Amino acid sequence: MTVAHQPTAADEVVRICQELIRIDTSNPGDNSGPGERVAAEYVAAQLAEVGLEPQLFESHPKRTSLVVRIEGEDPGRDALLLHGHLDVVPARQEDWTRDPFGGEIADGCVWGRGAVDMKDMDAMMLAVVRQRMREGRRPPRDVVLAFLADEEAGGEWGAQWLVREHPELFEGCTEAVGEVGGFSLTVPGDRRMYLIETAEKGIAWMNLTARGTAGHGSMVHPDNAVTALAGAVARLGEHDFPIRMTKTVRAFLERACLAYGVEFDPDDPEKCLVEMGPLARMIGATLRNTLNPTRLDAGYKTNVIPQSATAQVDGRYLPGYEAEFFATVDELLGPDVQRDFIYNDVALETDYEGALVAAMEAALLAEDPGALPVPYCLSGGTDAKHFAKLGMRCFGFAPLRLPPELDFSGMFHGIDERVPVDGLRFGAKVLDDFLGRS
Repeated sequence: MTVAHQPTAADEVVRICQELIRIDTSNPGDNSGPGERVAAEYVAAQLAEVGLEPQLFESHPKRTSLVVRIEGEDPGRDALLLHGHLDVVPARQEDWTRDPFGGEIADGCVWGRGAVDMKDMDAMMLAVVRQRMREGRRPPRDVVLAFLADEEAGGEWGAQWLVREHPELFEGCTEAVGEVGGFSLTVPGDRRMYLIETAEKGIAWMNLTARGTAGHGSMVHPDNAVTALAGAVARLGEHDFPIRMTKTVRAFLERACLAYGVEFDPDDPEKCLVEMGPLARMIGATLRNTLNPTRLDAGYKTNVIPQSATAQVDGRYLPGYEAEFFATVDELLGPDVQRDFIYNDVALETDYEGALVAAMEAALLAEDPGALPVPYCLSGGTDAKHFAKLGMRCFGFAPLRLPPELDFSGMFHGIDERVPVDGLRFGAKVLDDFLGRS
């Protein structure tokens, strides 16, 4: 009698990633998209097939998240949360080389919106849990899996809603692992640094409003809302925030300089960024607070001076520098422009130490003996911000071994988003090993 081959996580992860990409979960940020319901039902079916009983939570029509708890060998231990989001930013097919919702394999990669943000990690989580359940391998402690709605718009209908309305789902979870960490950066000697996220910048999306007196465009008019707003926006956009090295960023740069054979100079910490290629954009943004104007709106007719003018800006501040950031913003705005928040959330930072970090490092080294794990700060934000409010230490660890020529940071929200097939299989093996050590 022959025994049927049971697929491993590495066998399944590519298929699952393709199938998730083919489910359009575009999130324009206003509940007008398709939502995550179909994707959540797909995930639920994949988990139910191996004996789990996931729960679906609909915070708004079609805005659906899924949570399931897997009992560990020692349920008395603190639990671990693994979380991923199901939504993606929109994509226009005419901009892409391949169908952004086709999940096509070409040039050794799976192509499509969400391939790196973050249906790759969703697929790894599903594939690893399916293999472990089929083989009867329980994790050392309870693991809570969460597949979430709305991360791309701040998590109001996903993680934020669940933390507020159903905190009992995460009872006992003291640590959380999510996206944008564990990916590789090739350094001299054909070795790879693997960037593990231990910090992320705070988010301040702001509306700016200037008010003046409406009037005829042909007349002398010193009280012009457009002029006041334009001046403030220019001051914000041109401001050069000073370098502020957090403990995470300093630790990353010290190890990166060592790997590149560049002396670390605390007075010129940007020196080794030139060695990092496109990733320097993301790392450079973690050396200082940043603020970028993104939208302008005023008036309705060329010869009518409007009563008000508005703009929107995307601000990001480092852990420990929130007060300094907003003081600078207010000084640059001046008295004639008011600000209010579109969205504001905290900066995070945790120490790069402890058993969970050791488990990440050991799992990476088991698959890539030349691995150089390092902590780093994410310039963007993730659902970790919401789980941190429940007291969890939060990390980004979605392991991927990447070819040196791939502009990985450019894949996030970019066109022709894609993830290497070999990277997905590598990540599934590492994540399985990590869960066994966690």
